[in-house]
Amino acid sequence: MEPAGTQVIFDLEQPRFEGMPAFEAHRPGYSYFLYRRHSDTLKHQPGTIGRSSSSGVMTMMEHSGTHVDALCHQAEDLRFYGCDSAPDCESSKGFSHGDASKLPVFYRSGILLDVGAQIPGGEVAQGELISADDLADCAEKQRTPPAPGSIVLIRTGNGKYWHDNERYLAGPGIAPSASEWLAEREVFAVGADNMAWDLPGYVDPQINCDLPGHLILLVRAGIYIFENLQLETLARKRTHEFTFIATPLKFVGATGSPIRPVAIAREPGS
Repeated sequence: MEPAGTQVIFDLEQPRFEGMPAFEAHRPGYSYFLYRRHSDTLKHQPGTIGRSSSSGVMTMMEHSGTHVDALCHQAEDLRFYGCDSAPDCESSKGFSHGDASKLPVFYRSGILLDVGAQIPGGEVAQGELISADDLADCAEKQRTPPAPGSIVLIRTGNGKYWHDNERYLAGPGIAPSASEWLAEREVFAVGADNMAWDLPGYVDPQINCDLPGHLILLVRAGIYIFENLQLETLARKRTHEFTFIATPLKFVGATGSPIRPVAIAREPGS
């Protein structure tokens, strides 16, 4: 039997911190408060050993940081994927259908379409839209066509601005034609290194709404969307094919979940 070879794990999550980039509708994003300090608990412990413990409280919007959208997150005329009447599926406690507790464990073949690498300077310009032709051209040059059931990640180059709030939020987006191209290939999930997959504020003249890719993928096709991915390390290593793994948290009723996604690939030459 041949050896499996050396594998390398790429961490695709952006760090979470106070003031990290967050879409206006999902602010304040993330905050952490150290609630119990070691000096608070030391005197309460039994015995003669000076053991203490600490713990904190965090507040976090579902769609802040690196996360995945649940199917109930977006609707078209009060319908979302698998639910013909959003009001019948929602309450003050969240959703009874298509919520984050129903999200799968993502464990599938993945590819990186490094569109940024095809452009002089290595990144897609602010405010630009990545088209279906851009994805098709990138897939051909990399020899990585998306397969049905796979996970497709798109690198724009915007991820390197994660610690520059204003610049990150002003990044590029994925055009509706690109979302349609991916839906036609029946991929299982998609993701990118920008805030909202789509270009925030862009209203598509054909679909006649903002965030059109969310309707094409999430609402109409049931294709999951990952946002705020860290794809720079994958790009530097030119790792375009891998196994993608991410485990959402089982938040009952929630419209999305934070994730710690990883890409596992064979070390070149192993």
